[in-house]
Amino acid sequence: MTNVAMSMEFERLSTTSLNIESEAILQAVELSRQIPDESRQWQTYLNGLALFTLKTWLEERDAHLTVSWQESTIAKPELANILPVVANLKVGEFNICLITLDSIFDEQVPLSRIVVDLPEFVPHFYVLVEVLEEEECGIVRGVISYQQFRENLTSSQIKIQADWTYLIPLDWFEKDPNNLLLYLRVLEPEAIPLPIASANRQQQLAAIENELGRLLPQLQSPETELWQVLSWEQGIAVVTSPDLLDWIYKLQTNNLQTTNLASLQTYLLDCIRLITQPAINLGRWLWNELDEIGEALSWELLSLTPAREFRSPAAEFAVIKSQLQNQGIEIPLIGRCGYHNFNLAGNQLRIYAVAWNSSTENDPNLWSLLLILGAPAPNTLPHNLQFRVSDKTGILTEQRVNPQQVNSYLFAAVAGNWDEKFIATVSVADGVEVTLPPFAFDMRQGS
Repeated sequence: MTNVAMSMEFERLSTTSLNIESEAILQAVELSRQIPDESRQWQTYLNGLALFTLKTWLEERDAHLTVSWQESTIAKPELANILPVVANLKVGEFNICLITLDSIFDEQVPLSRIVVDLPEFVPHFYVLVEVLEEEECGIVRGVISYQQFRENLTSSQIKIQADWTYLIPLDWFEKDPNNLLLYLRVLEPEAIPLPIASANRQQQLAAIENELGRLLPQLQSPETELWQVLSWEQGIAVVTSPDLLDWIYKLQTNNLQTTNLASLQTYLLDCIRLITQPAINLGRWLWNELDEIGEALSWELLSLTPAREFRSPAAEFAVIKSQLQNQGIEIPLIGRCGYHNFNLAGNQLRIYAVAWNSSTENDPNLWSLLLILGAPAPNTLPHNLQFRVSDKTGILTEQRVNPQQVNSYLFAAVAGNWDEKFIATVSVADGVEVTLPPFAFDMRQGS
């Protein structure tokens, strides 16, 4: 495509200004209410007004050009909380990034490098929309393609600011917004190649899990922004991980289960491992199969029928099952059981996992997991052993061995939807621990 860069000689009272309907204003208010910090809340409100201005402007000119914003960053509070623009707007197959202007008299506009340098957020077009909040109107002011934007950025050698922004000259944008209409109508998305996201995001995240475990709790104040705590490389790992952004959002909105620093860091590490570590699929056990993770860790499947071999894992589990029944805990016949022996600081340990589909009419996608931690005979549990199970919402259970009952077992029973995973960690001291691969449940054969 050909881009014609023109100076931004905007008129303050343009004839193309659009009134913002009261319903759109209310929607913008609702979107902004989810943001904890006041200044970012105001920016989100303005972004909402700009979004509905662009939506109206396009739909009035071409009924086929509808703006889909439900999957955009403004519809996701954890992303709106960190981005001062609206990214990942869809118009057909095109990706749009909306930049809100509150004054056209500035010569530059700050633009987050997140929507410039991270492929997950890079658009086909950057679109300027001026919002006149007091007049309750907005004006679509200009457009530039990613291709042209990148060429300008390379040739101008604009430096990145400390707050992860580029100061972009307004005269980079084509001032005739009708060009946006033209491009959306005649171009194919492939005409503007976009960068491809790295396939190694999870590995990059796993490599810095301890750094993030130390740094991310510093974001507890809603006024604190990512760039004030993280390096850009650390920021990439966080911004491209929706679950971590959700963790930060809950931290800043006081919606985590704990505010204790040690617990925050422990849960955060569990959360990162849930994201980065491959899960063992217990759903395969329904087919009497182990997946690759289970095979690699030498998990063994058990039958829940009576055992014939004395002191075998099956015999031990039969005793455990009987003890559970005495406590009123029933393992359904459809449950499938496996066990795994492992060593922690010289202590021989054994964990049993029992999984089953516990869906009901009211909860049609539910699965249950029972974990039983013990020590194979003649060993006993270390007196300082701790056992923790977490999911992405927090630490679900944390248990310690009763020194008077080292011959007993530690139990954890959890349930979740089929797309939920759980992670278990066994420790005997700070930093002396084993985290097992996350447990997942996909009943498809061969999955």
